[in-house]
Amino acid sequence: MPYLIKIIIAVAIIVAASELSKKSVTLAAILLAMPIVLFASFTIIWEESHDAQKIATLTHETVLFILPVIPFLFLLSWLLKHNINYYLSLSISCIGIAIATLIVQKFVLNNF
Repeated sequence: MPYLIKIIIAVAIIVAASELSKKSVTLAAILLAMPIVLFASFTIIWEESHDAQKIATLTHETVLFILPVIPFLFLLSWLLKHNINYYLSLSISCIGIAIATLIVQKFVLNNF
């Protein structure tokens, strides 16, 4: 699938969430929480490879990597509610996510 189509899909979702947040933060959050990008990516991978095992493995690993992200979303929210600078809060959360992801990769994925 041409890269331009992939880029358009990703950008459309980001723009939709950004614009929707101007009207309703809740609806934007619902859109962002939905696995639209995930399923769009799975579909693109399917169309390119027709490899069900690859998508099954990708799905399994995606779930394992989503789990350590969740606490850091709460941390980001908490930091922002306590008036910590946005970029500092985002940096702290991203560093935490990176460390948690590396831990999952090293200790969890190697055992599957």
